[in-house]
Order: sequence, then structure tokens, then C-alpha cells
Amino acid sequence: MKSLYDNLSATCSKTTTQLYSTSFSLGIYFLKPALRAPIYGIYGFVRLADEIVDSFHDYNKEFMMNKIRQDTVEALRDGISINPILNSFQHVVNTYNIEWELIDTFLKSMEMDLMKTEYTSDSYNEYILGSAEVVGLMCLRVFTEGNQQQFDELKPFAMKLGSAFQKVNFLRDLKADYVDLGRTYFPGVNFDHFSSKEKEKIQQEIEEEFEQALIGIKRLPSGARRGVYLAYYYYKKLFLRIKETPPEKVMNARIRIPDHDKVGLMFRSLVRHQFDLL
Repeated sequence: MKSLYDNLSATCSKTTTQLYSTSFSLGIYFLKPALRAPIYGIYGFVRLADEIVDSFHDYNKEFMMNKIRQDTVEALRDGISINPILNSFQHVVNTYNIEWELIDTFLKSMEMDLMKTEYTSDSYNEYILGSAEVVGLMCLRVFTEGNQQQFDELKPFAMKLGSAFQKVNFLRDLKADYVDLGRTYFPGVNFDHFSSKEKEKIQQEIEEEFEQALIGIKRLPSGARRGVYLAYYYYKKLFLRIKETPPEKVMNARIRIPDHDKVGLMFRSLVRHQFDLL
């Protein structure tokens, strides 16, 4: 009867995704059905670790990060966990042969948030690799369904897409990260006097990554392409909204796309999908 528990675990990961991210939930819905539960499983795990470092301020975060690392190791080894999110994740990892190196790199980035408040160029790149790029590679393992040649060809593009998403998140969440959490991810930027020139430099970097990512999206297997494009389209629209926002407002408000606009974006993305992915 473990299948019943596995179904419960998958439902927990799906519910976690839906509660925390409307945009990713919409993107996952437009993947082919067989790919949805595995991507929910990855997102649920990533969200769980991210919440520890971002939200659980009145608790021992270091203990909980050590615990999730150990529990993850045991879940992958044993093929089960009494934590439904980890049970769902281990099933994805063991089914799609996701490398421990990717998971370990992700957890190391989450652990960096326990201690670091300012990032150098090297630590910034290390953080982006672990918090975003390897997550893209975990998803790519699912999308390519065991095709190693396809995975190798698409790997750099998946990393660019993950990086672009994360950097857009950084710009969107500048106030929460800098004011509330005391973190400055972008190296060499003075956020007490955040200038248009500094903002434009960051935006140029993100634009280049979006351009590279779209090349890879066009080459994805058909069952994954539309869902990934929808997430890309949403983040591109969010990025364009941030670009139009003055630096001082970015520093003082969380730029977002209202939920009632997201459905409209979804339909527009389906139309654009026919043109951009030709």
C-alpha cells in the first residue's frame, strides 16, 4: 500500500507549488501529464529548503538545514521518507537518476544564506549555480527522460534560464532581501544609493541570459516545451515591468504581476508560443 503514501506525497508537493507559485503552477500544468508530478516533486523540495533560510526566523535554521540535508541523504538511500515532500523528491531523483552533485550544490547555496549577507563576484556566481542553475538541470533530467545526449546539448541553456529567473527574483525582492534580511546578492552594488546605471548593468546581464535560454527552449522535447515557455514568458513580462520601474521604487516595493493578470498572460503566451518557438 505504499502507493497510497506516494500519492499523498505527490499531492503535498503539488499543493506546495500551487500555494507558493502561481506562475510555476501554470507552467507545470502545460507540461505533458507524465512530467507534472516529477516537477512538482522538485519544486516542493526546493521550496522547503528555501523557506528554512528565508522564513523560519524564530527557529534554529542551522539545525533545520542540517536536518534536511541528512534526511535527504537517507531518503535517497532508503527510497522512502516520513516527510512527504522528501518522499516525493526521492522518488523523482531515483526515477530520473538526478545526480547527488546537483542536490548537494543546491543545499550548499541554501546554507550560504545562513551566514552570508554580502556577495563577491565569486560567491555570487557560486550562489546562482546552486540556487538556480542546478535546479534547472534537475528539471532538465526530467524533461529529457533519460536521453543523455539531449541533456548534454541542452544543459547550458537550462542553466541560463535558471540564472535569469533567479536574478529577476533578486530584483523583484530587493526590498525584502536588503531591508528585511540584510542580504545583498548583486556584488559591488550600493543599495543605499541604487542607481539607474547599476540597474541597467544587471538588466543587460539578464536580457542576455533570456536570449540564450530561448534557444534551448526551442530545442526541448515537445512534451516540455510549452510549459517551460509559459514560465519563461511570465518571467520575461515581470522583468520588463521591473525594467520600466525606477531604481528607488524597486528598492521600496515588491514588483509583481497581479494574479488576475496571470491568466491573461497564460493565454497570450500560448499565442506567442506558436511564433517564438518556430
